[in-house]
Parts: sequence; C-alpha cells; structure tokens
Amino acid sequence: MADFLKWKKEPGPRVTASRDLDESKLQAPGIVALPGGGYRLYYTAVGPGKPFPTCQGYILSAVSDDGVTFQVEPDIRLAPDPSIEHGSLRYLAPTVTQLADGRWRMYFESRGPVSMPTVIASAISSDMLTWDLEEGIRLQGFAGIGGPRYIELPDGVNGRLYCFASEPTAKGIISAITANGLDFEFESGPRLEVGLAEIEAKGITAADVLPPSTEGEPWLMLYSGWQDAPAGSVIPPHPSSDPDAVQNGSSENFAAASIAVDLAGYRSRISAAHSSDGLLWERDGCVIEGGGVGAEGIDAIHAEDMSFIRLDDGSYRAYYACCDSDGNWRIASAVAG
Repeated sequence: MADFLKWKKEPGPRVTASRDLDESKLQAPGIVALPGGGYRLYYTAVGPGKPFPTCQGYILSAVSDDGVTFQVEPDIRLAPDPSIEHGSLRYLAPTVTQLADGRWRMYFESRGPVSMPTVIASAISSDMLTWDLEEGIRLQGFAGIGGPRYIELPDGVNGRLYCFASEPTAKGIISAITANGLDFEFESGPRLEVGLAEIEAKGITAADVLPPSTEGEPWLMLYSGWQDAPAGSVIPPHPSSDPDAVQNGSSENFAAASIAVDLAGYRSRISAAHSSDGLLWERDGCVIEGGGVGAEGIDAIHAEDMSFIRLDDGSYRAYYACCDSDGNWRIASAVAG
C-alpha cells in the first residue's frame, strides 16, 4: 500500500502533438495491455484535421512495446457523428475491455449539445483499430456523467463502470454494474463525494480502479480533482457549457476556447484512495501534481484524467493528461512500487 502512494514521474511525454489530428489538444488516456505483449494507448484529441468543423474531439491511439516509447497510429479510431444527438460533438475518455469471444468493447463519454447531458456510449472491435458504434446509451443520469473507467469484477461475472456524476456545483464519482456489458444499473451511494478537500473542490473528473490481485489486498484508485480558481479570476465561457457554442463559433474553435479556461486559474492534481470492497473508499492524498502557475514542466498547471495498470513485477504505471504553463496538453506517465 505504501508503495502505491509514492509516484515518480518519468521523463518526457509519452504522446505529444505531432499531426493535424492532435495538434490542438490531447488528453484523457486509456491504457490497454495487449494479449501478445506491449500496450495500446487510446486518447482524446482535436486538431485541424478534425472530421467536421464543429467537432470538439475524437479518439486516437498509439502503440508501444515497452509502455514508454509510443508510436501514434494513423487515422481516427472513433469520431462523433452530427446525426446522433448525444454524440454529435465529442468523444472523450476511452476505456477498453476484452470480451469472452475475443472482441473488444470501448466505453467513452459522449457529448452532444449543452441541452443533452453527457452520457456513456460504447463501440465494438475485433482488431482494436476499426470500431463500430453500438446503438443506444450505456449509462445516463444526474446532470451528466462521464470520464468512465471499466473493470471486470473479481466474481468473474459482472463488470463495473466508475464515472463522474455532475451535480449542480461539482462532480463526484459514482459506479454502475453490468452482467452483459450493455445494460448497467447504478449502485447505491457515491464512491467519492465532492467538496471534502480544497484540491478537488471544483470536482472530480475521472477515477481509475484496480481490484486486488490477491485475496486480502486493497482495491486501489487514482482520481483527478480540480481546484477552483482564486477569487477574482476571470473565467471565459467553456464551449462545453455554452448553449450557443455551435452558432457563435466557440465549438469550431474548441481547443483554443477550452485551453483559455484551463489557464484561467484552475489547477488539477491526481490523488489516491483505497477500499476493501471497491464501494467504500478512503482518501490517501495527492500523489501526482504540477508546480502551479508560473512553474516549469509539462504538467506545471494540470495533471488529470489518468489510466493505470499493474506491471508484471507488481509495480504500477499511470498515464495522465497534463498541461504546461503555455497551454500545451500531452500524455505523461509516472511509476510507483
């Protein structure tokens, strides 16, 4: 347990802007260990190569043999569709699991206009590269939910999604359970409430969980929380909360408009928590953070929306989105254990 609370950042980014598909912004990674060895990293990005002018983001991928050096893969894995109301603008925060028949399912946050709360949707693939959107919505509720992370439960039958749930003032973490991967039922109570610490008072944007590898070990969680901007900060409108974003052009200029908000005084950090059952969680404090406004480094302002895995030697590696003081977003990593 103690080793899980001591994280060391690895030098350099794992993935950075390199082409017209991710030139403007990239974030929300989801890591998958491949059956034959190596890793595939899915992430959300946007750039001038977006498929339609008002698109706010889509899912890309990169592949690695060692989990450190990644090569971006061509083309878009999955993009929003203007004809689908709940998925007309942005797909965010992919999380992938392998099915019993060998195929793969991806869950992701799906965004449409502000009038439509964020929901969780899914897609299916046989090769992890070409994805077919599955009809319908997997999970919806509250004032919007997102930032999904999916795990197979130790019972070998059910699965669970951990997601943020938007409330009027902030976001907390909830969970939902499924027996078939398509139909989910909310579990009672929040997993993590908001407002219990200053560094997450603005809300919790994502949480990733690993069940114990052996009986008697704790469940482990990393989660990202946003600290509110200082009093008197001038916060520009964010395109995702602007009902006129498509009409006034802020959706078309999503990256620049959202980065302006990122740099307006907010900070995000990654914290840890542990549990005996995956439902009731105890916070352990901040484990990965940047240096704050004016600091140097690729994660000077933000460190958030992480995905982590247990390595073969029992240690852990986390991949997280980070932002420097110039508004450049990248995917970085840290190790523990």
